[in-house]
Amino acid sequence: MLHDQGAGAVAKWVQQQPQLLLTDTSFRDAHQSLFATRMRTADMLRVAPDYGRAFPNLFSAEMWGGATFDVAYRFLAEDPWARLAALRKAMPNTLLQMLFRGSNAVGYKNYPDNVIKSFIAEAARTGIDLFRIFDSFNWLPQLQPSIEAVKETGKIAEATICYTGDILGSAHPHYDLKYYVDLAKELANTGADIIAVKDMAALLKPEAARVLISALKDAVDLPIHLHTHDTTGNGGGNLCCRR
Repeated sequence: MLHDQGAGAVAKWVQQQPQLLLTDTSFRDAHQSLFATRMRTADMLRVAPDYGRAFPNLFSAEMWGGATFDVAYRFLAEDPWARLAALRKAMPNTLLQMLFRGSNAVGYKNYPDNVIKSFIAEAARTGIDLFRIFDSFNWLPQLQPSIEAVKETGKIAEATICYTGDILGSAHPHYDLKYYVDLAKELANTGADIIAVKDMAALLKPEAARVLISALKDAVDLPIHLHTHDTTGNGGGNLCCRR
């Protein structure tokens, strides 16, 4: 569908599904969180073909970006681009997803827009189908060049909102429900195909998740993708937050 009809068709298909769709992060965020991104490409390739066949209904597999890029070079003596190409070949029917730090790309400083554009184009050619783009401060100018670059490749641009505070409490008045709704509308206007809520610190509670996801669905005509951690024990409960 992505190849033949484009990212917009994929987004509409997601909205039409009655069931919850899942992204597996075993090849990226899971091992980054649990053991410092030390999973080797060789270990991934041992299971990747069976993984692809075992989960034909998985929405996507996040397997690149974040710390996987620099750890491959600095600690594993591997080429992250070779990993991407190898996993693309091993899982030809799985939507491959990466985490992209906006204008920081996969590094730790701001890069010129032409570098961002070239990196995204090469990642798309090598095998990435979906780019989950975020900025830790939710600063739109840090996100927009990357979103536009992804749109030029024809791949899926998942614009991300980092969640903090508690929308049901009063301790963080700046980060209220209106803040997130307004940001989602701005991201939709940039051309995003999907809106992601990135709960990096596992602060999002199930009742707040229900309120937030419902409000975002009302505000924008795009799929809402929730990415959360289970550090606080809230993660499992958030799976039940759908309206």
